[in-house]
Amino acid sequence: MRSINVILAASLAAGLTAGTAQARDYSDIRLGVDIPYEPFMYRQPDGELTGFEIELGNAVCDYLEVNCTWVEQDWDGIIPGLLARNYDAIMSSMSITEERAERVLFSEPYYTTPSAWITANDRDIDIEDRASLEGLVVGVQRATLQDNYVTELYGDVLEIRRYTSANDVVTDMRAGRLDLTFMDYPVAESTIAIDTVGSDFKRISGFIKEPEHIFGKGVGVAFRPRDEALAERFNEALAALKEDGTYDALMERYFNYDVKL
Repeated sequence: MRSINVILAASLAAGLTAGTAQARDYSDIRLGVDIPYEPFMYRQPDGELTGFEIELGNAVCDYLEVNCTWVEQDWDGIIPGLLARNYDAIMSSMSITEERAERVLFSEPYYTTPSAWITANDRDIDIEDRASLEGLVVGVQRATLQDNYVTELYGDVLEIRRYTSANDVVTDMRAGRLDLTFMDYPVAESTIAIDTVGSDFKRISGFIKEPEHIFGKGVGVAFRPRDEALAERFNEALAALKEDGTYDALMERYFNYDVKL
């Protein structure tokens, strides 16, 4: 990991009011992440983690001059893992929603991405014709916003199969065990190459980011509620990386469309 060891206890303590618990030494920060979730986070052939969010997280750690370690955790257990102190923050494409904000403290949002409906090229599915969807099987990653969206708005007409990872969804799409999927668009673009020449799959909807009560207000870093000082440090770092061009450079490297807020 690209990092420099420097103790931040003094600066973090300054953000705590009198009478609160003694500030932690955040010279070593553990970041919870669900792997893989391309293009945000995935493992290269040599085993090293990379992706937009991995690189951005490493840049945050460089700015803060701290040593960061990425801790892998399946998505459906990622908030419990944070609250159990298995890591200090979640930096894993977590959208800010009211439900989640009741359990964790979020940084300022730093990007937003659309979702989309996808099916095989040889399928003729009209997502706007609800009657025609009756009995079709849709795959989603469990406990995601896409899961919530499909459950709330299409659970009465579609059979929903939930998977531990996006890659598991893709596997069953390729095997023909699913009629369609509803996925985060950048993930679908990376894993099944939709909207590219020669792809076996196609997008059958526009880019979907609403309703807000499901999709939230953008993606943020999640912290335990008491770690306000650490959240402020991350906000400072993210703002600085936007200012110095690092953020835009990473955006251009990983996306050919706008995912900024």
